[in-house]
Amino acid sequence: MGRTPETLPARIVAESYAWCEDLARTHYENFPVASRLLPVHLRRPVAAVYAFARLADDMADEGTLPPADRIAALDDWGRQLDRALTGEAGHPVFIALADTVVHHRVPPALFHDLLSAFRQDVVKRRYASFDELLDYCRRSADPVGRILLHLAHEATPENLHLSDRVCSALQLINFWQDLAQDVDENDRIYLPQDAMAGHGVTEAHLRQRRSDRAMMRLMRAEYRRARAMMEEGAALGRRLRGRFGLEIRLIIQGGLRVLDRLEAQEDVFSRPRLRRRDAVVIAWRALRP
Repeated sequence: MGRTPETLPARIVAESYAWCEDLARTHYENFPVASRLLPVHLRRPVAAVYAFARLADDMADEGTLPPADRIAALDDWGRQLDRALTGEAGHPVFIALADTVVHHRVPPALFHDLLSAFRQDVVKRRYASFDELLDYCRRSADPVGRILLHLAHEATPENLHLSDRVCSALQLINFWQDLAQDVDENDRIYLPQDAMAGHGVTEAHLRQRRSDRAMMRLMRAEYRRARAMMEEGAALGRRLRGRFGLEIRLIIQGGLRVLDRLEAQEDVFSRPRLRRRDAVVIAWRALRP
């Protein structure tokens, strides 16, 4: 039987957080890991959350294991989480994560939602409708924002609602800038099939990277949907104060700037790259009243 974070030596807990921070520094993600803008007291918990999600995501997508083995690994990851919360943490990720959950009162169900989305990635590669896609975003993206709000002790009902809109929009924007990569590398198409059919777009458009009028009309409609969601949730950044609020405003404006670039492109399969000028625009928009 293991020990709870409260009874573990402080050195063990600190080393576990350091392990998570080292992992975070070796990966690039659109995730505020150890950002200098984050309040210092949030950096270690954010790194623990990131390490949990990063390793689980790798189980779903990396390597050559068959689907059944990937699902089994994710199931075991979930069991390790549950054991950690009852005092049986062994892996550094779960020592740090259990400490985070206990001290910040983060609902464990949010981590299980993430695992549910990772399992879905293993077996599901098409989405019939936008509602079906949003259900995936509810489990793959929204929990991240909710966890951050719990860590910051800002998880009011209104903030949680606004965060869901922002996180789902960010997930959609990520899909729209990686259309070719998703289909080429993982045979995944996140565009709703009913919307594709309504605009006369087929899978051949994605496999052959055809940016014809039909494809452009479809993507402009999807960009509008993502923008409307982001703009609805943007009030969250104004509701949160201090460095945490600024971090959220920068994330929101970064997502909107990527949308600006996507909308300006004639090739919907070209991944936009934000440059120094974009960073200036993002910062100005985040800092203005």
